[in-house]
Amino acid sequence: MTTRTGWTRGLIRAVALLVCTAGVATSRAGSAGYHRIKTIKLGGDEGWDYITFDPAARRLYVSRATHVVVLDAANGTVVGDIPDTPGVHGVALAPELNRGFTSNGHAATVTIFDTKTLAVIGHTTTGEGPDAIVYDPASHRVFTMNGRGHTSTAMDAASGQVAGTIDLGGKPEFAVSDGEGHVYVNLEDKSEAVTLDTATLKLSHRWPMAPCEAPSGLAIDRAHRRLFAGCHNNMMVVLDADNGKIIATLPIGAGVDANGFDPGTQFALSSNGGDGTLTVVHEESPEQFTVVENIQTQKGARTMALDEKTHDIYLVTA
Repeated sequence: MTTRTGWTRGLIRAVALLVCTAGVATSRAGSAGYHRIKTIKLGGDEGWDYITFDPAARRLYVSRATHVVVLDAANGTVVGDIPDTPGVHGVALAPELNRGFTSNGHAATVTIFDTKTLAVIGHTTTGEGPDAIVYDPASHRVFTMNGRGHTSTAMDAASGQVAGTIDLGGKPEFAVSDGEGHVYVNLEDKSEAVTLDTATLKLSHRWPMAPCEAPSGLAIDRAHRRLFAGCHNNMMVVLDADNGKIIATLPIGAGVDANGFDPGTQFALSSNGGDGTLTVVHEESPEQFTVVENIQTQKGARTMALDEKTHDIYLVTA
């Protein structure tokens, strides 16, 4: 993301991947049981941004400023590299096509690669400053959130051709797909959420997120139609994905940059790089949410990826 530290900083050394695992909540007030199980040193002088987990290949994609490092999630070994991705922020995956896509913020491009061989297939031009990137399986389209352009570029995942550009009316931070033809985007400068119809490429809703200020991370509970937004005033806001109603507000740590939701444990997660914590919220029901605990991780650990099979969480920091 364009406002975070990461690759915009100077030289960053001793970058490491933190791996945390969890027990399943056995009571409403009980501990989530998350604890660090492994630290993997990544090395290199570059910063980092989003982490993406590939559940089929059991791989992790870690954005490293000008390239993407690909790791075996089981042992942390490097299995490949996607080169020449200037200012890369995120990676989106289209598993049925064996395609991956990187958002290259400095170049205003997307790099398309084969997820099996990691070979680069092509490039697509986007709007200015592509940051978050998401694949929508309903439309088979990839959407970049263009932070400087305040737009979203939609491209066909199979051909790589641009399908259209959507004016978002604000600076997008993160986005998630519900898998049913909607992409939800939080606008950092407006403290709003917008819904993008992936078939018509038009905005269908615009919702205020107050008391949330400067939303950053975003996650979704697809089964219960709930959105979880991490806000820079140390708050997680839970919204109804159908009407934008705010269901709950919960305290989180400082410096959130990513959120996640684990359907197996019903935990909503917030990685807070400012104070080096992971906030764990339990969804008691679609109408009730409880902060279970704040786990110490490490300062700077602001982005994360989730393995829904093992319930492991991967965070990266220096």
